[in-house]
Amino acid sequence: MLYLSHLLGASVEDAQGTRVGKLTDVLVAPAQAREEPGGPTYASALLVEGQDGHRWRVTPLAVQVRDHTLVLRMALPELPPPAAVENEISLAHEVLDKQAVDLERRRPVRVNDVCLEPDWRVVGIDTSTWGLLRRLMPAWLLGARGREAPGSLIPWERLELLREGEPTPEEGLEGKGRGGAGRPEGRAYEELRRPPSGPLAELRPADIADIIHQLTPAQGARLLEGLDDETAADILQEVDTERQTYILEKLSAARAAAILRAMEPDEVADLLARLPEERAQELLRLLTPEESEDVRELLEYAENSAGGLMTTDYLALSGSRSSAEALEALRRHILDQGGHAVYIYVVDDEERDEPHLLGVVSIWNLLVASPEQTLQELMHRDLVTVRPEADALNVAETIAKYNLLAVPVVNDEGALQGIVTIDDAIDVLLPPERRRRPLRRY
Repeated sequence: MLYLSHLLGASVEDAQGTRVGKLTDVLVAPAQAREEPGGPTYASALLVEGQDGHRWRVTPLAVQVRDHTLVLRMALPELPPPAAVENEISLAHEVLDKQAVDLERRRPVRVNDVCLEPDWRVVGIDTSTWGLLRRLMPAWLLGARGREAPGSLIPWERLELLREGEPTPEEGLEGKGRGGAGRPEGRAYEELRRPPSGPLAELRPADIADIIHQLTPAQGARLLEGLDDETAADILQEVDTERQTYILEKLSAARAAAILRAMEPDEVADLLARLPEERAQELLRLLTPEESEDVRELLEYAENSAGGLMTTDYLALSGSRSSAEALEALRRHILDQGGHAVYIYVVDDEERDEPHLLGVVSIWNLLVASPEQTLQELMHRDLVTVRPEADALNVAETIAKYNLLAVPVVNDEGALQGIVTIDDAIDVLLPPERRRRPLRRY
């Protein structure tokens, strides 16, 4: 077993035994660059600093480890430089002594050492006290115990790195450029430092939110950076209210807006209501006109009211639609909006901005209806509704009393304004510290 703590600074000799420099870093290609997804990870290059201060990228296959010395199979000037890999991970500067996420136990950990096989396969990280001791004591003093596999080894493939997105000291290597000895140059370094998201994205949003609660807001933002917009949105909605605000402030405006677009309008309104007004307006400007209009309308309602709880993400169709047409419209709605509709609201004219509500059809009834039946035939006319100004607690009690999954919000003229879903109603009944929905500032 090789340990990064013993490799860093180790003497590098040529085939004749002459010292030519020391090892300063081990670089690893990101998961996306591997030929076999989920397969073993090998070092992509070793960084060697020569006696004259010159730095070299050396392929690991050209180096043999003997005791505590690295021996080159041929002279440094004769070694062809390996091709640089975009987004390479620096074990010395981005992993060692940094925090990472143990995906098995779903918790952040401190990286005390990195373990490698003699063939330069990255095995995992060591979070034990022995990992710290190896960095403080020479290898010869630790003896055989220092070469044993750690009991608290976390496999590399079950690890998520919390990379900070800042240039490492090695960015200044000579021969910059994609084919040279250094790292890519030209674009902002931050654009190239998106962390891998493979195994992390396989966890449930609530589980990832639990991990984020154990991190700083900046680290939580970095974790979301590596995920697609829909997954990041699902996770953000599970994060506690205070941390949601901090994370949104840490993300770039463009990235934050992209995540907000994947959220329901009521969730966006509640999040923006907690941000400083200047930041909220900045994000609103990055939304589409239709999205920002829906959010601005929701922000006008009082916080503890049906209007403050409701969402405008619902499906309203005219009563003349057949059940077959309604199912197709529902399919498109779910694909386009990513929602989880349980009712179709039947209105007098689906093209109007504020159509009058006539009835409601549950998805279950729609599924068993004959294709030619119209929504007007299927709908329930005995409606339970609430007004926009209704108290939030009364809305939650109404949903519970009538065993509803959502309740429509209508104005005095009977025009449909939005719906309050059961998850948001339950949120009202929870203690403030356990609510998903933020308390608004304005």
